Amino acid sequence: MIIFGYRFEPRLWTLLITAIFVAVFVSLGNWQLSRAEEKTKQYELLEQYAKQPAMALPSTLVKLPDYQYREIESNGEYINDHTIYLDNKTYQGRAGYHIITPFRIKNSNLHVAVNRGWIATGNDRRVLPTIANEDGEKILTGTVISPEIRALEISKQITQGPVWDNFNLQRYQETTGLEFQPLLILQNKKEDDGLRRDWSKPDSGATKNMGYAIQWFSLAATTLIIFLVLNVKRRY
Repeated sequence: MIIFGYRFEPRLWTLLITAIFVAVFVSLGNWQLSRAEEKTKQYELLEQYAKQPAMALPSTLVKLPDYQYREIESNGEYINDHTIYLDNKTYQGRAGYHIITPFRIKNSNLHVAVNRGWIATGNDRRVLPTIANEDGEKILTGTVISPEIRALEISKQITQGPVWDNFNLQRYQETTGLEFQPLLILQNKKEDDGLRRDWSKPDSGATKNMGYAIQWFSLAATTLIIFLVLNVKRRY
């Protein structure tokens, strides 16, 4: 094929490979754009909920989507015997644990897992830092998040006594024998217990996805340009 004095005669296999790569790169770019839109909507929802009053956590089973990112309040008591240390958590560059304790909702057999905050590891990791017990009836206030907290698993052994590498609500329920709401609460009430609760409010993260999308679209454009450069020649 000759266009404006240039000859364009690509081989079929180069045309097919180029088409496949361009389609893949564009598809990945569009996926990143959809992720950016999803995160933006999620962040806007979080901002909206932050301005609303705390919701009372009912004594009956709820659904996570109805409460996720909302501020809640509940009366009840902590079950200190089932406190666990969630490992590999950092705060201002220091290694430590997140402390998770079950909270029994008043006038109910249901419990909710509460992330009470961060505490540093000691010089000897074989010795766990001491956590003050929360005894008696308490008023729990905090933000609802998904109860699935995962990190890199070094082995199949997820739990080792009170120290857990990852948090899985179903496994926690089986281990403790307690029935839980499908939620995890980030406690935000200040307590003089040595735990840090400076829960950082993340940005939407959409900017990162937009950057990835631009990279994928750039790869698609670069692939197309290389294909044209290699297959368009001046007619002599």
